[in-house]
Amino acid sequence: MPFAQSDGARIYYEETGRGTPILFIHEFGGDLRSWDAQLRHFGRSWRCLRWDARGYPRSEAPQEESLYGQEFFNRDAIAVLDAAGIDKAHVVGLSMGGYTALMLAAKYPARVISCVAAGAGSGALKSSRAQFIAEAKANAAAMDRAGMIDAQAMGLSPTRVQLQNKDPRGWQAFVDHLSEHAAHAAAKTLRTVQAGRASLYDMEAELKAVVAPTLLLVGDEDEPCLDVNLWLKRLMPVAKLGVLPGTGHAVNLEEPAQFNALVEAFLADVERGSWRPRDPRAKPGALTALAKMD
Repeated sequence: MPFAQSDGARIYYEETGRGTPILFIHEFGGDLRSWDAQLRHFGRSWRCLRWDARGYPRSEAPQEESLYGQEFFNRDAIAVLDAAGIDKAHVVGLSMGGYTALMLAAKYPARVISCVAAGAGSGALKSSRAQFIAEAKANAAAMDRAGMIDAQAMGLSPTRVQLQNKDPRGWQAFVDHLSEHAAHAAAKTLRTVQAGRASLYDMEAELKAVVAPTLLLVGDEDEPCLDVNLWLKRLMPVAKLGVLPGTGHAVNLEEPAQFNALVEAFLADVERGSWRPRDPRAKPGALTALAKMD
């Protein structure tokens, strides 16, 4: 089985297909299996890699909490690319993985061809950030006490019930997979990644400077992420925004066909050179001569 050696942990990864590489990065509640529908689709024309973050089922789960955190997550992604002998890749992430995709584009620009960040930004809002951090720490403490993850409760959260309504079998698979995760590692990830990472609003300069073509995707019922994705679209000249109607947080699971079509069209634009950043004349706050006359 292929492993990438990273700082303090070996990271399990899989790959399929040939062509330009795509690195898929899963969310907190998922693992590499979250990308099954994407690998079946994109593996026909691209070289697809997916991996389990440290602490997740097939990767190593260090006992030391000091070996978890967003910086480790960033470096683990680079370690997977290195182990696979890949210089640059398209990066596609959901939620925690979407945040990491943005971090790779900002901090490792030489390794990123393009960035797809789906459902990224939970916990970023200033008005609710303290509550988000408190809840993440409380949930982590509950996992430590119980020695297990309440996967059913997470699956019934306000941004997950959409998946249950649309695809009960897919929702049950999500819950079953999540229940297999190690509680101690999930608790450490909650404290050091979700509660420990910077708010995207505190990274305005770094995100504005991203040069990789970026596609932001969010469900219109993913309330914690709607505002921050609109802010990112306004902030980043390289970003385009897609909003999936009637959709919650796990957009790739809820609407795999729409997700795949949007991502494929974006990657095709990038690879054939027809993708363009926002025209400066269309920047937020710009007024046309006609508008100024009104």
